[in-house]
Amino acid sequence: MKTLKLLFLFFFLSTFSFAQNSNRIFKKASVIKDDILNVEVNDGFYLIKFYNSKIVETSFIPKGETYSLKSHAVILDRNSTDVTFNEVSNYINFSSRGVLVKVQKAPFKISYFYKNEEITSEKQGYFKSKHNPLETVKGNIIAEETEKIEFNLTSDEILYGAGARALGMNRRGNRLALFNRAHYGYETHSEMMNFTLPIVISSKKYMLHFDNAPVGYLDLDSKKDNSLTYETISGRKTYQVIVGDSWIDLIDNYTNLTGKQPLPPRWTLGNFSSRFGYHSQEETENTIAKFKEEEIPVDAVILDLYWFGKEMKGTMGNLEVYKDSFPDMKGMISNFKKKGVKTVLITEPFILTNSKKWNDAVEKDVLAKDSVGNSAKYDFYFGNTGIVDIYKKEGKEWFWNIYKDILSLGAKGLWGDLGEPEVHPTWVQHATGSANEVHNIYGHDWAKLIFDGYKINFPNERPFILMRAGYSGSQRFGMIPWSGDVNRSWGGLQSQPEISLQMGMQGLGYMHSDLGGFAGENLDDNLYTRWLQYGVFQPIYRPHAQEDVASEPVFRSEKAKKLAKKAIELRYKLLPYNYNLAFENNQKGTPLMRPIFFEEDDKKLMTNASTYLWGKDFLITPILKDSVKTKEIYFPKTANWFNFYFDEEKIEGGQTKSVKVKQKSIPTYVRGGAFILMTDVIQTTDDYDGDKLELHYYYDASVTESERTFYNDDGVTANAFEKENYELLQFEAETCKRWLEIDLEAQLGSNWKSTEKEIMLVIHNINWSPKKIKVAGKRRKITPENNVLKIPVKWNTKKEVEIKISLK
Repeated sequence: MKTLKLLFLFFFLSTFSFAQNSNRIFKKASVIKDDILNVEVNDGFYLIKFYNSKIVETSFIPKGETYSLKSHAVILDRNSTDVTFNEVSNYINFSSRGVLVKVQKAPFKISYFYKNEEITSEKQGYFKSKHNPLETVKGNIIAEETEKIEFNLTSDEILYGAGARALGMNRRGNRLALFNRAHYGYETHSEMMNFTLPIVISSKKYMLHFDNAPVGYLDLDSKKDNSLTYETISGRKTYQVIVGDSWIDLIDNYTNLTGKQPLPPRWTLGNFSSRFGYHSQEETENTIAKFKEEEIPVDAVILDLYWFGKEMKGTMGNLEVYKDSFPDMKGMISNFKKKGVKTVLITEPFILTNSKKWNDAVEKDVLAKDSVGNSAKYDFYFGNTGIVDIYKKEGKEWFWNIYKDILSLGAKGLWGDLGEPEVHPTWVQHATGSANEVHNIYGHDWAKLIFDGYKINFPNERPFILMRAGYSGSQRFGMIPWSGDVNRSWGGLQSQPEISLQMGMQGLGYMHSDLGGFAGENLDDNLYTRWLQYGVFQPIYRPHAQEDVASEPVFRSEKAKKLAKKAIELRYKLLPYNYNLAFENNQKGTPLMRPIFFEEDDKKLMTNASTYLWGKDFLITPILKDSVKTKEIYFPKTANWFNFYFDEEKIEGGQTKSVKVKQKSIPTYVRGGAFILMTDVIQTTDDYDGDKLELHYYYDASVTESERTFYNDDGVTANAFEKENYELLQFEAETCKRWLEIDLEAQLGSNWKSTEKEIMLVIHNINWSPKKIKVAGKRRKITPENNVLKIPVKWNTKKEVEIKISLK
């Protein structure tokens, strides 16, 4: 009897401690139009609705407020799903085929279940309390009190998200500002950067997305009381709970909600020539000529702010070619294009009061306002400035007309810098609200302005939009984000894998770094080389830095140049594999860089950012410290792993092993049973020939069946997949008692013109001499060399080709 009483007391205390605000009293509930649950309480009402079986949205509307449908992040239409409503004495169950929402009447509590397990619940839920500003945002986030939504956490949850930060993979224990801000010269620790997203991801494979734009905070259990709190100065009290059956499924569901990344042009995956910055046409042309002379592949050149002015300060906002320095910009861009080099130009949203565009901007009323309705003016590093109000029709049209002029020069990419916005006083007013109400979505809506302009004026072209700040869902505008002004140091390099892995989980799969580091005058060839070797296996290959030390490999020491060239050539050889990663991201939101726990769901791996997956089949361990001779690497138990550079090394999965580190490469392993599609080294993606390929198969006797698919199209046409202008190359391997059989077949879009392919099939780990080799039924006599068997195959993709190799 005593035991029963203790159990009852424990249950009562647990229920009470996890209950919501004790002052919130349930009144009634009903299902209203479109299967939305309306729950009335004493201080307002809830609206709960399903987008599908794995995504549910909850909004709280306090008394005296009206419900706003406006979301800057969500674009998913609600799918018709079987929703059931069941009310009993103290509970309401509102459920889809997946997620169940349980509303407890007294004490009031909202909980979310998936597969009969509680995944999260509101603790206090919505409440207001005194604003306790973090030191980092005093003077930026101003409010007497803030509105909060508090949730329960279990003690063992690891938390990811909150945008781009350098905090370690587990972000639990931090209270973090939601206020986009640049952090110049950061290294291993940065609490606030250019992308501060209102997203929390749990190791329990659910995600909370707080669907509200104004600035605020995320408290990820900083008080160590098992609570998660979203905090804002104003706006919607709306959040979505998203679940997944796997990590990839979870991200697919989130990017269904907020939008998929369009497939970028193929050249985006090539090498960029970039620095802060090229001062003249002559300097730019000489740099590209140097790449050509050294035969180092290059696909794009990026022009920083000197294209519109001679000086760093006082010229921002001119946004037209400074002809003293660039006398024939159009001709230069055209000549580069003939060499396979695309030109990207920087722009900023700031129009200086002494710039060529100031009077026009004021006259056409395109700038944000001050408190009395004049164009807002304030000082920052580059001069006295105003900011384009992209939230009013006039501002959008004026800015897009400038972009049309830039694109008419032949530019193939646009760079939007300082879009946090870098300086954005709280008193500045935009057409849709105050600075703090639009601050975190300014970069997001700026990318949208460009993306929408392309759809109207250049509908068949894939945009390249490089942006330093954004918001939830920015990926759907084709945004290519980067990690800001990282220090040119080993500390700066060490934070980069974490940032990219975290952002990929939050939908922005192309997060990358200024390769080599940006800030400072550190001339360290070893650091530079290791950063560029890491860059082979991160989304965008773009060395960029302040000009005190050259960012381009062509201007580095002979040793650094040689090693950088080797890395860049490998990047180009992997183009077919990498382009398929871009397609997977477009289709399912799957990150290009994936945490190792995507492969093996083990708690000991949940905070590991030192080793990661590049796509499905590469296991990458970047070298992040100087003079590393050996490296401890964990090899996931789900496969055996082959050294990408040395065929003789095979490592069984499920162990940590110390491996020797080479100067010419970083530790790179390939999954046993994988197909890796590669090409010859080319000098620009314009020279890419999708009909001449290397198909590498990593034979592993323990893998009896294996299949991979690789996507290809023309690399430039917008929506090529939707237009049926593509091919899907499908490769399958199967082993039986006597044979290894490899089949090549293709699925062709109805508008794709099929051509014959020359495939060099390279089979690794063949440590015997096959007695028989058959290609399409015809015998070949080929002997392996160094455990590698190379079989040339001509393939008409309208037909399947079968290759058979006899086993030992």
